[in-house]
Amino acid sequence: QLTSGEDSYAKPQFRADGRALYALHSREVEKVYSLNRLTAFNWPTVTQPAFLTQGWDRSVDDFVSAPDSRSLYLVAEESGDTKLFRVSSDGGTPAPYSKASGTFSELTLAGATPVAKWESAVNPAEIVTLDSAGEKRAITSFNTAAAADLDWLPLKHFTFRSKRGREIHNMVVLPPGFEAGKKYPLLVLIHGGAHMMWKDQFFLRWNYHLLAAPGYVVLLTNYTGSTGFGEAFAQAIQQDPLKTPGDEINEAADEAIRLMPFVDATRQAAAGASYGGHLVNWLQATTTRYKCLISHAGLINLESQWGTSDTIYHRELNNGGPVWEQGPVWREQNPIRLAKNFRTPILLTIGENDYRVPLNQTLENWSVLQRLRVPSRLIVFPDANHWIQKGEDSRFFYSEVHAWLKKWLLG
Repeated sequence: QLTSGEDSYAKPQFRADGRALYALHSREVEKVYSLNRLTAFNWPTVTQPAFLTQGWDRSVDDFVSAPDSRSLYLVAEESGDTKLFRVSSDGGTPAPYSKASGTFSELTLAGATPVAKWESAVNPAEIVTLDSAGEKRAITSFNTAAAADLDWLPLKHFTFRSKRGREIHNMVVLPPGFEAGKKYPLLVLIHGGAHMMWKDQFFLRWNYHLLAAPGYVVLLTNYTGSTGFGEAFAQAIQQDPLKTPGDEINEAADEAIRLMPFVDATRQAAAGASYGGHLVNWLQATTTRYKCLISHAGLINLESQWGTSDTIYHRELNNGGPVWEQGPVWREQNPIRLAKNFRTPILLTIGENDYRVPLNQTLENWSVLQRLRVPSRLIVFPDANHWIQKGEDSRFFYSEVHAWLKKWLLG
């Protein structure tokens, strides 16, 4: 046994010269989020680990030791990208190694050459190498020809200062055939987690460009609780799980409308899954600005979610104690307690085998909506868990999402 205490260590890897053992360290604290910091143990005489990225306010996702044992390459999230960094084996502040935007992952070495998977929202993943200046070169082209045939544009970034004084990062997806002189409806897409971030990357589930394809501007907001903006920013969601993120999402929509005259302020919709679905249901309870909503695997009732989800304790941390103590969050940030305000047409989807946000949450929501006669539609995927993973289910999901948005945004 090399470690003790309640802290966690992951991804152990020896330094190239065999004289140190590296690992990612995560503190066990009464917080809903903790950074992964790079640590080093002397080897073979193991002592207390040295923290190589102690003062760096980013979470290390992956790392690899350079062959000369003098430095390491790191991958970490930052402001919508997953970037590549380099740090001395003695520790310090990691320096950017590549200027490329987008998402690096699966980092390894071929001899002394860093090799990784790289992608962006308009570049499906390929394998790249990086030279000594950090310039990347693709060594595969599985998707290059297909991607070149698509009418899509790179993401646009903007930030604004929220009413709470926080710097909030956003990305914007433009539809195919975009014309600056036209007006487009706005689809506010809300990420789950909450401890993740919208990235400049390509993936199928909630694909940015597939959602924008019928002619929508899609807004991606990294609200309070998101990763990639420092430990305190991610932790600030604790005991404020829905209100501040919800306010920031609305403020981001206001800022997008202000900055981009091609956005039609009279036609806005919001959609999200998991924590994003929680926030959609919170918007249902707190605003009528959106023409329609889409909530996949979203909770409506903090109390019954606590009792039926496969994870419980972090919900107590987030909500300020167990449900029976009935602290302010349980009473004031629980969407079902504000159900009298529900007005907005909403599409509800859920996997029957979801244990993270169980089916009961969506059925409770559906019952409330039917009782209040709010225009709504319920779709249950019998074979899905927390994610819709089967190809035909995914195709059907997108067809229903597009039909719902068309009905309420395009008339």
